Amino acid sequence: MIAIARIESSARLRESLVLTGAFALLAVFLFAAFPGIAAEAELLEESLPEVLIGLFGVEAMETIEGFVGGYVYPMIWVLFAGIYFAYSGGGMIAGDIRARRMDLTLSNPVSRESVLLQTFAALWVPLLVLNAGVFVVVSAGAVLVGETIDPAALAMAHLLGVPYLLVCGAIGLVLSVVAARDETAEVGALGVVFVCWLVDGLAETSPDFEWVGALTPSRYYDPGAILVHEEYALLDAGVLTLAWLALLAVAVWVFTRRDI
Repeated sequence: MIAIARIESSARLRESLVLTGAFALLAVFLFAAFPGIAAEAELLEESLPEVLIGLFGVEAMETIEGFVGGYVYPMIWVLFAGIYFAYSGGGMIAGDIRARRMDLTLSNPVSRESVLLQTFAALWVPLLVLNAGVFVVVSAGAVLVGETIDPAALAMAHLLGVPYLLVCGAIGLVLSVVAARDETAEVGALGVVFVCWLVDGLAETSPDFEWVGALTPSRYYDPGAILVHEEYALLDAGVLTLAWLALLAVAVWVFTRRDI
């Protein structure tokens, strides 16, 4: 019953470890800049363009919580991890259909719904590996620069980020069951996530377009608020969870009716 999920999960382990290593290396470079940023935090916050403040949620950069929540996580977690999950979702179905592997899979006694859901379920591997790896790297990075960060708040930043990453993956999955080519779905998915992140940041600086930002998934995940103010927006996480389930339902509906 879970053979597809097991095979897909095994295939994602290596890339998850590689990506965790890449994020760790990036985090090292980011943490190396913390002492200089902390020393000039007030001047930096005053000189930064309003657009960048909206994009990254810069706040209290002189503290390790503000630095991680307004600099490290918006880049590593919200943008790069979101793009990775969207790209991964985009390659799940379209590639197998194009290569005719899906015909072989569906020749077995398995429903299309089960194939799609098991394939998507394999994202538990990068979810687990990336969350654990980045948590350890960020905690160690804080210690290396002579700071400490609340592990409970950091854990909540990761926990509440899971629905956001699942929405990004589901965006890719929807495009994967619609597009004829996996490259189209992958590039389209990462483009959607990037544009949503950009629109959300720009909408923060323009009250007239605030409603546009409310349509983006990144609006409902704010690591800065979690780490700096310990504000755990459970309602926002619920909105993201409902959006993920809705996108998953759309993908199932389209795939079960698609001619492959």
